[in-house]
Order: sequence, then C-alpha cells, then structure tokens
Amino acid sequence: MYRSLVVAAGAQKLSPKWEELTASDFVQAIHQSQGVCVLPFGILEKHGPHLPIGTDLLDVRYAVMNGVGQEYAVVFPEYYFGQIFEAKHEPGTVAYSRGLQLQLLQETTDEMARNGCKKIIIVNGHGGNNSLLPFFAQTQLEAPHDYVVYVLGITRSGPGEPKHKTNPATDMHAGESETSMSMIARPDLVHLDRAPQESGADQARLKLPEGLYTGIWWYARFPNHYAGEGAAATRELGDFEAKTWINGVVQVIRAVKADQESLRLQTEFYERSKHPLETPQ
Repeated sequence: MYRSLVVAAGAQKLSPKWEELTASDFVQAIHQSQGVCVLPFGILEKHGPHLPIGTDLLDVRYAVMNGVGQEYAVVFPEYYFGQIFEAKHEPGTVAYSRGLQLQLLQETTDEMARNGCKKIIIVNGHGGNNSLLPFFAQTQLEAPHDYVVYVLGITRSGPGEPKHKTNPATDMHAGESETSMSMIARPDLVHLDRAPQESGADQARLKLPEGLYTGIWWYARFPNHYAGEGAAATRELGDFEAKTWINGVVQVIRAVKADQESLRLQTEFYERSKHPLETPQ
C-alpha cells in the first residue's frame, strides 16, 4: 500500500510531506491541496511490552499518508505534543504541561494558516487526546481566525469488521485491535512474542458511581499501561482497520475541500460576538 502512495506522489510531482517540499513546490502544493493540510497527532508512551513507544504516531501517519495518496493534501511533520499525564510512570513517556500543549498547538495551527493552510484537519491517533482536541477546536471561537480547524477521531472500526478474539470492552491500548493495526503499519516493530509478558487485564481498583470522573481512572484500571491482549492480534483485523481508517481520512479530506460554510459561519459568529445585544432574539 505504501508503495502505491509513493507512485501516486511521483505522478503528482509533489510530495505530500511538508518537510520534503522545496519552498517553490510548497506554494504549488498548497494550491493543489486547495489549502487543506493534515496534522496527524500522536504521542510518545508505553504500548504494552510488545509495541513501540511511538505506536500512535506511527499508525496515524500511516493512515494519513495513505489517505493523501488518494486525495492530495499537505501533511504536517511528526507531532506528539499531546495529553499523556496518565503514563508518566512508564519509561519513554514525554508529557508536556497542559498550558504548553494548548499554546504549541495554537501556534502550530496559526503558523500553518499563515502558510496557506486555511482548512486544517487534525487527525487523532491517541485516545488520551479525545478530550483535548475537541476542546482545542472549540477554543478557536475565542478569537477571530481566518482558518478552520477540523478534528477527526480514531476511525478504525466499522461494518464488516472481522470477529474479535478478545473482549472489545477492555481492548483499548496495545490490545488486539491496536496491535493488529501496527502489524500493518509497522510490522517490523511489533514483538508479538512479548505480548503475554505483562497483564492487560482491568484491575478495577476504583469503585465510583457511573458518570463520576477522576483523572486517575486509567491508572486504577490499567497500571501496566496495557489494556487488552496484544497476542490475539491478526493481520486480517489489522488490514481491515487500516483500510477503514485510510478511507475515513480520504472521505474527510474530500468533505473539507467541499466545505464552503464553516469559515463563513465562523466569520459571521466572530462579528456577532462583538455586539451580542444586537443579535436578533
């Protein structure tokens, strides 16, 4: 699949990778992408005993790079400055302060927009960002911007998915699904024989009412930073999840290119927010 991407990029004469473009080619790439740029968002954290620390970054970039091979967009370089406080007790975790996470992401999207990316799609590859990224997108309404931020969550499952061998309720991190995906994205970095060395079982050490949230919930359930059974992974499941994710990226890029309303409505909102008493009631 990656080879076909290289061929497609060669036919376009332009790499989709921001860092591989010359300055003049970058201008052409922005025009060819219609101002649509993708920021694959990963993290650096332990993934059980058998997957690499950069699994989320590697997997999301695999999906995005194959997606832009079908629908061209400019792809921002490796980005891993997200929310991962729950894994600070594990080797290799890089956890930036909450203020820096938001400031760096804001300045990154601002700089992307200054360089012509007026439609920025953040593609999430890390479950720990599931609250951070929608919040970041919502904060774009705080002040005027001449660009729109879109957030695409992790979209690896769907109709026709192969039957899982393990319990989907606890298959959350370095388990059957994520390990299967990694077997497609970077099989050379998957050590399936090591998967049984640690337990990915839910230890259920916290008893609180349903709907009551506390930040220590993940550590209370999965202190090994491993949730599920990676040894159950298969290339069949991984192939399905990879294709589903890639197709999702392609469809989103096409939808964003066609979207003419978000920026118009965003601009209208900014103007109305200056004079709320004049908003028709």
